[in-house]
Amino acid sequence: MSTTSNVKQIGPVLATFMVANNMIGSGFFLLPATLARSGAVTVFSWLIGTVLAVALGGAFARLARQYPDLTSPDDYIRPSLGRDMGFLATTAYWLSSWIGNNAIAVAAIGYLVILLPVSDGPGVQLTGQILLIWSMLALNLLGPRTIAHFQSFCVVFGLLPIAAVLIAGWAYFDSSIYFAGWNVSGESDAAVAFGSLATVFWAFIGLETGAMVAGVVRNPKRNVPIATLGGILLAGVVYMVSSVLMMGIVPVEELAESSAPFALVAGQMFGAWAIPVIAAAAALKATGTLGGWLLVTGESGARAAHRGFLPRFFGHLLPNGAAGQGLLAVVISMTIIAFATVSDTVGTQFETIINMAVTLVVVAYAAAGLSLLLGNPERPAGPRDRILGMCALLACGLLVWSTPIDTLMGALIICLLAWAAYRGFPRRGQTAK
Repeated sequence: MSTTSNVKQIGPVLATFMVANNMIGSGFFLLPATLARSGAVTVFSWLIGTVLAVALGGAFARLARQYPDLTSPDDYIRPSLGRDMGFLATTAYWLSSWIGNNAIAVAAIGYLVILLPVSDGPGVQLTGQILLIWSMLALNLLGPRTIAHFQSFCVVFGLLPIAAVLIAGWAYFDSSIYFAGWNVSGESDAAVAFGSLATVFWAFIGLETGAMVAGVVRNPKRNVPIATLGGILLAGVVYMVSSVLMMGIVPVEELAESSAPFALVAGQMFGAWAIPVIAAAAALKATGTLGGWLLVTGESGARAAHRGFLPRFFGHLLPNGAAGQGLLAVVISMTIIAFATVSDTVGTQFETIINMAVTLVVVAYAAAGLSLLLGNPERPAGPRDRILGMCALLACGLLVWSTPIDTLMGALIICLLAWAAYRGFPRRGQTAK
């Protein structure tokens, strides 16, 4: 039972917005440009992706009822699937978080470069991305409290101008522009809709956070499912509406080439003066998201190290609570990823990174579904557990099917190397029972 007092606990409304906010991040600012390369038909990808997210959210809501104090995938996977799967799921989840941080940095720099007197080329994007990553490391080393204040500032001042675009934009929506760019991929509508699932699902990473913080939610058995499913639906609607709106204001060919699609749309709506305003707001929000997710990455790495899943130095915390050594290793790895994924356009680099991140996080999601389906001696699987587990596995199967084969092979190699290191080297730290 959680020891958190009822005074400090939150209700279903706040919990719903918390889950939604964890999903509305860099994808909000760059996914419209990435999806514009296929066309407006990707609205069906959003619909299908939302359904898959709801299926997975139902599984995590069920797990939150069974494991109200869970803080890691290992908590619910090990009892059903053993320590090796607990390690793989926890490590894949951690890897996906810091690999995905690169995508957030790409989104932030895509908007920030508009404000600077420099050309928008791959070299500039790469340099800016690396500088931003290391700047957020420096801020994280000041401690979680500093990051929390910085992120709050970025959310408030970053989203207000964006909200204005979403509200006022419908007066500028042109259905002829929207349908002219319905499908520019050369493939069938169905192929595009299902083939874009892995890409749009980047928007739903974070759906599990309602289950992870069940201990601070009042009456979690009732409110965690409400918050999880409500947050998913809210995020899905926001993403889908913004994508449709933007493809009905700017032709998809222009949108696909943009490193800052919201700024491009704002300029089309209000004039040139709006471009730097929206670019600054979007860059600020994405930068705050990057700082926050680096904090999450450091904390999840520390917990994994305490369980013996990562080297001991990842669990070392500075006096102010920052995971200094672990974050340094993560940022060095992120810098290597930035060099390895540099592309001619921001949208292409963004898509490459998020596909890898989604593929890795699906490992943890599939393990969650399988643990529900199989149950364990202490918590045998009931009919509802089996149904939710099977739905989660089907959702993961569709996501894997829509992922490029080279991305799947890369994720498989990463998981095999990580598992070999876990088995091949002495495990240190405290392993969960």
